[in-house]
Amino acid sequence: MKLIVAIVQDKDSSRLSHALVKSSFRATKLASTGGFLRSGNTTFMIGVEDEQVDEVLDIIRNNCKVRDQLVTPITPMSGTTESYMPLPVEVQVGGATVFVMPVERFEHF
Repeated sequence: MKLIVAIVQDKDSSRLSHALVKSSFRATKLASTGGFLRSGNTTFMIGVEDEQVDEVLDIIRNNCKVRDQLVTPITPMSGTTESYMPLPVEVQVGGATVFVMPVERFEHF
């Protein structure tokens, strides 16, 4: 058995959730916040049998897309901010960060 932990951008959360349910996979959703852009994420925890891992990874891959987004950098913490003119920077967001971990034991009460 494996535990798949997938961290996805909130914009992809609903689409992924529907796709998992449609394919009969159960998942626990947790609200989380990304450290880089400090934006909302959703963390999915999905327990599956070993032979189902590739199918779940395909579902995640097909429903969590990378996209470009303009963000304004945060003001520097030190030094003077008088000459600091933040200009928007284009960064890639979205997609999914996925961890697949072995499960030694599973109990359902």
